[in-house]
Amino acid sequence: MKPKYIPPLNFSPVVSTDVSLYRSGYPMPLNYSYIRNQLHLKTIIYVGDKEELSSEYSEFLKDNAILFHHVYMDSSRDVSLKPKMDKVLRLVLDTDNYPILIHSNKGKHRVGVVVGIIRKILQGWSIAGIYQEYGVFSGGLKGEVDLEYITMFETNLSIPKTKLPGFAKINLLDNTQSDGSSTDDNQTTIISSNLRERLVV
Repeated sequence: MKPKYIPPLNFSPVVSTDVSLYRSGYPMPLNYSYIRNQLHLKTIIYVGDKEELSSEYSEFLKDNAILFHHVYMDSSRDVSLKPKMDKVLRLVLDTDNYPILIHSNKGKHRVGVVVGIIRKILQGWSIAGIYQEYGVFSGGLKGEVDLEYITMFETNLSIPKTKLPGFAKINLLDNTQSDGSSTDDNQTTIISSNLRERLVV
């Protein structure tokens, strides 16, 4: 008899290429076998407002040597959200952290904002496609504030290009400047929607 694996609430792959990136709601004990035996995670990023982890969750993370990052996120109205979102992007843009699960409490709005920004900045999705995906996981709730935040989000990061995952390279790497000149051998320019970044070796 095969073991019964139950994924977390609203679980779904975000990227399944050279690296594996997943999204979900808050993992419960009945989900631990699935996470341990099917996902083989190295990193979990929690974007939510719970201050303390349960003893069961803490023990699960420790027993499976999973790195845990709590990026406190109340809502997209939070005026201090920008550096927190940059932290998530830095983690996602480092191949050493994969496989990664990003989860919120219910896997709807907060993680929907994070995934929307990943789709926009790192993958070059259209805003229409991002809105559609957000609606699927939010149960049709529009979340106007969240969608506006995704649309208006801008960032400026320096990322080591040697650690950049393949799924992001297609959209981010461009070896020419806006004036058509080439960058030097050790740098490359990221060009994305509302974004101009420098990647450094």
